[in-house]
Parts: sequence; structure tokens; C-alpha cells
Amino acid sequence: MTAFAQRVQDLDDHVEDWWDRWRGQLIADRIFYGASNLGDFSLIWHLVSAVRALHPRHQAVEAVRVSIIIGLESLVVNQGIKRLFGRTRPGSAAQNSSQHQLRQPVTSSFPSGHASAAFTAATVMGRQSPLAPLYFALAAVVAGSRIHVRLHHASDVAGGVAVGLGLGWAANRFSALSGQRHKT
Repeated sequence: MTAFAQRVQDLDDHVEDWWDRWRGQLIADRIFYGASNLGDFSLIWHLVSAVRALHPRHQAVEAVRVSIIIGLESLVVNQGIKRLFGRTRPGSAAQNSSQHQLRQPVTSSFPSGHASAAFTAATVMGRQSPLAPLYFALAAVVAGSRIHVRLHHASDVAGGVAVGLGLGWAANRFSALSGQRHKT
């Protein structure tokens, strides 16, 4: 194992040990298992975007735009980046408490698609929004949920956050450039 890989493993082990204190706590389990389930297929982000579209200041086309961006993020992460890595997951849905039903992913553990989708959505929806801190807080809960339910290592989540921020930034940049072209 390389020195870098050992440092990543040490970080993952340290976070895993720290997080153990929260597992089995009723409120923490409800929050994180719920967030993990709502993060499947980016359901939570499609719902939040649809609710935003109901506000008179927003347009329905914005909800469609967010859904398209999230779909592209999923394609890039799940069919692109994850295929470059063959990292095994720290646990499985079968190892989790039987009272919580979780979908067992079959893709590589790195990077976390839940974290990537969460931070892509938060970055896109948070652009010029006073609710941006709320979107990012929700994204952090969804991302952290994957550590809590033992379906991702902490470094998988960190990688997902980085990818999500980058894809969100790129989507916002593309939208801004596209908007400028249509004005001329």
C-alpha cells in the first residue's frame, strides 16, 4: 500500500471510529437513514427543485434544468468516474439494521454519488439564492448519511463532494455563458 493510500485508509478508519458513537441513536438513525433513502436517484433534489418551481419568482423550466443537470451528474459519476475505480464499500445493506431498508448499490464506492448529486444540486440551486446555506446543509446531511449507513468511506464522500462542487460550478458557468449568448 502506498503512503497516500495508507493516509486515506487512516482517515477513513478515524472517521468510522468517530461516527460509531452516532450509530444506533434513534434520532441520528432516523435522520441519516431517511436522508440516504431520499438521496437514492436524487429524489430529494428533484422534489426540492419542484417545490421551488411553485414559487412565483421561479419558473418551471428551472426545475427541469436542475433535473437535467442532476441526470447528467449521475451519468458522469456512475457511468464514468466510478468505472475508473473498483473500490469496495465498507458495508452492505444486509449488515445494516434490519429495521432500515436501504438499496444496495452495485457500483464502486468511490466517489459517493449521493454526495456528488447533493453538492451539484446545492451549488446549482444555491446560485444567487438566499436559501443557499439551507441547500448546502441538506447536502451535507445527505452526504454524511452515506458514512452513517456504512455504504461509503469518508474519503468516498469527500471525493463526491469535490466532484459535485465542480460539476455544479461548471453547470452554473455554462448557464451564465449561455444566458449571455442569448442576450446578444
